Amino acid sequence: MKNRIIALLVFVFATIAMAEGQIRKITGTVSSQDGLPLRDVVVSLKSTRVSTITDRQGKYFIEAPAAGGVLVFTHSSFEKKEVKIGSSNTINVALSVSSNPAIVELKVPEKVHSKPQMEYERRNKSLAGEAQALAYQDWQQPEWNTEEYDGINENIFHSALQNPLSTFSIDVDAASYGNIRRFINNGQRPPKDAVRIEEMINYFQYDYPLPKNNDPFSIYTEVASAPWNAKHKLVHIGLQGKKIPTENLPASNLVFLIDVSGSMSSANKLPLLKASFKLLVNQLRPQDRVAIVVYAGAAGLVLPSTSGACKEQIIDALDQLQAGGSTAGGAGIQLAYKVAKENFREEGNNRVIIATDGDFNIGESSNASMERLIEEKRNDGIFLTVLGYGMGNYKDSKMEILADKGNGNYAYIDNILEAQKVLVNEFGGTLFTIAKDVKLQIEFNPTKVQAYRLIGYENRVLRHEDFNNDKKDAGDLGSGHTVTALYEVIPVGVESDYFKTDQLKYQNPKPNTLSTTSRELLTVKFRYKDPKQETSKLITRTLVDNEVAVENTSNNFRWSAAVAAFGMMLRESEFIEGYHVEQVIQLAQNARGVDKEGYRLEFINLVKTQSVVADRK
Repeated sequence: MKNRIIALLVFVFATIAMAEGQIRKITGTVSSQDGLPLRDVVVSLKSTRVSTITDRQGKYFIEAPAAGGVLVFTHSSFEKKEVKIGSSNTINVALSVSSNPAIVELKVPEKVHSKPQMEYERRNKSLAGEAQALAYQDWQQPEWNTEEYDGINENIFHSALQNPLSTFSIDVDAASYGNIRRFINNGQRPPKDAVRIEEMINYFQYDYPLPKNNDPFSIYTEVASAPWNAKHKLVHIGLQGKKIPTENLPASNLVFLIDVSGSMSSANKLPLLKASFKLLVNQLRPQDRVAIVVYAGAAGLVLPSTSGACKEQIIDALDQLQAGGSTAGGAGIQLAYKVAKENFREEGNNRVIIATDGDFNIGESSNASMERLIEEKRNDGIFLTVLGYGMGNYKDSKMEILADKGNGNYAYIDNILEAQKVLVNEFGGTLFTIAKDVKLQIEFNPTKVQAYRLIGYENRVLRHEDFNNDKKDAGDLGSGHTVTALYEVIPVGVESDYFKTDQLKYQNPKPNTLSTTSRELLTVKFRYKDPKQETSKLITRTLVDNEVAVENTSNNFRWSAAVAAFGMMLRESEFIEGYHVEQVIQLAQNARGVDKEGYRLEFINLVKTQSVVADRK
């Protein structure tokens, strides 16, 4: 009898131990009370350090012990919710809007000891697991804030009769959108000067026709009433870059320039940076080559130019990086460009990719010095990609200068999903330039247009004579990229509170026959250069106003208008007075269209979140 009892006890304990050692996969969707999926909800296994985060569709998966446990769902703008794991492996939850929004901090996972957790950690050694552990998190806002942004003076209306030309450089950067998303998701209103409306608009891809013939891009135009002012018109101008299949892209000579100074030590900087670059490394082909330069108190080469076939060697070099020391940014840039030049490929893609929080405080520290340095280096035929990380001491002004002056593009990486978008989904557009120094010049017909204003692009406005000057630097267009610009127009004969001027006393310019007889609203001129050439080419298009109602315009038109309207609200623009956030949401929802990656749904949720934050001020 005694032996039977002992055998029974052994069996029971063995069964319990086996159950504790087993792991089950829990999946589900997190949504708001109105049914919209929620991104960036932290899902954690209570009393452990096991955690994950929801994607753009609100979906998540997490591994838990077979015996069960409790899942905790946390978001800065919603009430925390705990759900006990039952027999089902699918757990869907709906969160209520928080009455007291707080900032949520998810700790970077440390070593754990229970068998299920150890198994989870072991499985998390994959790239996706590591990125999830290091970067899928909301970070606590530091008590101090030394972030820097260049001032923006919003464009105003100009007379089409006295100033018929509007000239500017394109901007394919999208850093501003990621940055304001970070503020809003942390329950804060972004600083006005952090809001660059053109970068918000150009964060999204648009369904423009692909280019034909040998031109590197196609041109798309549309006009209708402005959604926020029925008396005004909104002009939509879009460019679609030629899409080059990855296998046909030229071989790359890349230099990763990585800031490993002490300011990069927090979890949303160097750890997220390393996870981001590993995503990029996995996209490389054998013909591509990568070198790694780092800078802190001094600059150094940690990996010579290495074939993309040696992915383990490149990733191992990334894993060895640690943060510490001051920030010799200028020395790092000098060395990175030197390495890129030494490995230059005449017919290839030569590019430095700098990843930093922008906190240059030794050497080339002033904005003017950085500008001169980067202008000098771009003449070597080496392009630049700038990736920004972090918060609290983020130097957006320096990052923007680097990208603008260095034949480059600029993105802000606030989480691993954004890294996936920039470095994987938009791989060609981020790293491969198909047209450089792209400029636009619009001439308005004064018999149709009384006044106009360019929405956004304040830091990209050019002098009119710069349009035909091939020595004047401008923005670059990558493979598959779209660029969108909007003009708000006051038609002739319309009285507007935003544009009132006295009649000229000494001048009485008369319109010519063409302007009075033509139905053209405006003429658009584009100049661009082949990446390997220094002589520009010209393309011209005209636009006729066919009196189309807003509801009959394309999704492209209405979506860009919704994003622009939200940007103007964040900037507290006088031109958006009387237009409400509910109207922005409705306009965006009706124009969402095909949204495979969920970026547009994320925007709609962002607008709703900001409205909640604003209501609690």
